[in-house]
Amino acid sequence: MESTAATNSPSTLEAEVQHIRTLLERKQYLDAQAAAAARALEVPQNRDILYMLAVALRYLNRIPEALATLERLAELHPGFSRLYQERGHCCVALRDAPRAIEAYLRAVNINPALPASWAKLEILCRMAGDPANAAVAADHVATLKHLPPEVVTATALFSDGELAQAEQILRPYLLEHGNHIEAMRLLARIGLAQEVYDDAEVLLAAVLELAPGYDAARAEYAQVLLERHKHPQAQRELAALLSRDPANRRLKALYATASIGVGEHEKALALYQELLVDAPKAADLQLSIAHALKTMGRQEAAVDAYRAAAAIRPDFGDAYWSLANLKTYRFTDVELTRMRSEESAPSVSVTDRYHLCFALGKALEDRGEYAESYRYYERGNSLKRSESRFRMEPIERNTRLQKEICTREFFASRADVGAQSLEPIFIVGLPRSGSTLLEQILASHSQVEGTQELAEIPRIAHDLQGFNPDSENPRYPRALAEMTPADFLRLGEQYLDDTRVYRTGKPRFIDKMPNNFRHLGLIRLMLPRARIIDARREPMACCFSNLKQLFANGQEFTYSIGDVARYYRTYLELMRHWDQALPDWVLRVHHEDVVNDLDGSVRRMLDFCGLEFEPRCIEFHRTERNVRTASSEQVRQPLYREGLDQWKHFEPWLGPLTHALGDALTRYRDP
Repeated sequence: MESTAATNSPSTLEAEVQHIRTLLERKQYLDAQAAAAARALEVPQNRDILYMLAVALRYLNRIPEALATLERLAELHPGFSRLYQERGHCCVALRDAPRAIEAYLRAVNINPALPASWAKLEILCRMAGDPANAAVAADHVATLKHLPPEVVTATALFSDGELAQAEQILRPYLLEHGNHIEAMRLLARIGLAQEVYDDAEVLLAAVLELAPGYDAARAEYAQVLLERHKHPQAQRELAALLSRDPANRRLKALYATASIGVGEHEKALALYQELLVDAPKAADLQLSIAHALKTMGRQEAAVDAYRAAAAIRPDFGDAYWSLANLKTYRFTDVELTRMRSEESAPSVSVTDRYHLCFALGKALEDRGEYAESYRYYERGNSLKRSESRFRMEPIERNTRLQKEICTREFFASRADVGAQSLEPIFIVGLPRSGSTLLEQILASHSQVEGTQELAEIPRIAHDLQGFNPDSENPRYPRALAEMTPADFLRLGEQYLDDTRVYRTGKPRFIDKMPNNFRHLGLIRLMLPRARIIDARREPMACCFSNLKQLFANGQEFTYSIGDVARYYRTYLELMRHWDQALPDWVLRVHHEDVVNDLDGSVRRMLDFCGLEFEPRCIEFHRTERNVRTASSEQVRQPLYREGLDQWKHFEPWLGPLTHALGDALTRYRDP
């Protein structure tokens, strides 16, 4: 048992891969083939072993065996460019020029940094009487020759998904050689792929300083801005690009996304529908159209578009989940049968599978089939959690540091800092806590603008954290103690400026980003006169509602009972601290109280915000506005008390959640 474990350990496997690679470099093809074949029996899905086995077989002139090995490799790793290059080499050996050209083209479409493929394409295209494509290939050969070998190698690694190895080549190269545009751009693309968006933004901004006409880099810069929720800036960059390339479909789609981000849903919808004309079978476009229609409250049209997306691609999990996420849609028997079939299909992707699981959980819950519903919710959470790198420890560490740094004395010594604006109203709490309902109530007031879940505060906190943060000793929130009154004034004014694009001129506006409860110290220093409302919901109802919800992005703590319970407890702990450090600054509104006494709760919130009572706030469901959250359809209906205890249908399976929440089950009501 121990020797088997050692043989299959990652370090031993890496050493064996390197050994086979060395044998190939020394042209010891027979030994390389024997070693690779033996290893392939033990790790039959290993990409590098299968690839080198095929290479060795080709050099031994065992072409049919090499092609069979490549076929197996293509089934397991279809995005690996060098397998297609190797297939091209095999086809050349067989003097099959058409298949060779096809293979090489597929290789360079995945990975443009394959000099051997381009060189072969140049020769083969000339032989086939295709001088135009031969010239294109020759240009690529020349371009690659002029690039530093490190950049070519890193590009090839990046194209084949080997991000860490590519980064390990690029960073030392840039340190030694300074600003190299292609190296910087490639490092930014690696950051984009790894979701290190701040690093990618800085790198691409530097590239554009050096080469302002580099449109490919500018498009990537716009994409990074979108990922950082800098929608107005992204929109400006994309508008400039589209002025030079108005027919570019990718740029149009990105511009539509930016338009959604700034609340221009009609403009985005028109762009999506324009793109659909030339691609009527594009399921993703139908989904985007449906999302826009849902946000604008056009539910019937949204349903039609979601169903069209599912009809185009029957395993499109996001289409089914989006229907379920309307909360008001009821699946037919035929749809339910199709969803079960697609979810159980071996070929369905993990992403589609967990979307289908959450959709089936909701569909079966609506039918009162709670045992099977829970099994699908549980399966969906398990699949989603398996893809996540989320850990609760950094959240808990941040809570501890907020409590240590942001004391009552700390705020007292900084009492007059920040922008003295009364405009913002922050609604914080957990997702699925009733925050969208509170936003809809307040946004029904003539003086209040309902915006969306704005990303400005988390982004400011992220920027204060800085690059490459030490997870054991993070810079934020420690940085707050090092900042001057001028710093907080600048940040407050920056926040007000950055959020102006989401507003239409009303005196007050709502920022409903639930997780901002973790940044109330920062908000107090930036915007001391802002109003803070804590939307709180009974813990079992709140946590289970989160476990049933598949979020479009973020909220990674919601996919396991242990994580969601720890997050809820941490939320209570930090909110109790803010109550002590900043007495009377936060208004707590319990969801159950709003449902049981709407009039009293509305008057209490309006009074806290310094607003006159308006009856339209009681009739919030009649207010027409764009709503982007999971509760978008629910807040367009009157309140119903039945929703308070829905979690009790699943009580037989929620013992672990009850145990994990512990005393939070009672102390969530503590004053």
